[in-house]
Amino acid sequence: FVSMLVQEPEVVRLLPLEVVEGIVAPEEDDLLPLYDFEPEASVVLDALLPVYIESRLFNAMLQSAAAKHAATQKAMKSASDNADKLIKDYTRLANNARQSEITQQISEIVGGADALGSVK
Repeated sequence: FVSMLVQEPEVVRLLPLEVVEGIVAPEEDDLLPLYDFEPEASVVLDALLPVYIESRLFNAMLQSAAAKHAATQKAMKSASDNADKLIKDYTRLANNARQSEITQQISEIVGGADALGSVK
């Protein structure tokens, strides 16, 4: 989901995790803090992997729901706009038909009055 007007499908690989290669080991004279993992890094990864997968799937479902709502809203707006146009067109047709009928009735009344006036 990009915006209300643009939805682009996206393929995201969840597993296996991408391994970034080409990390350069720091030189020994660089002053870097040393970190110790407690528990081990593999235990931390095993604990965080299900949370990572769950959050990525939840994000995908949220993106899908947002795209669905945007598409529904866009379709409803289009239907509403089309209904407004149809109402305007049919109102104009009904008014034209009514006006033609009134004009015809007035012509008949005037014609009848002229006929009565010429009889006297």
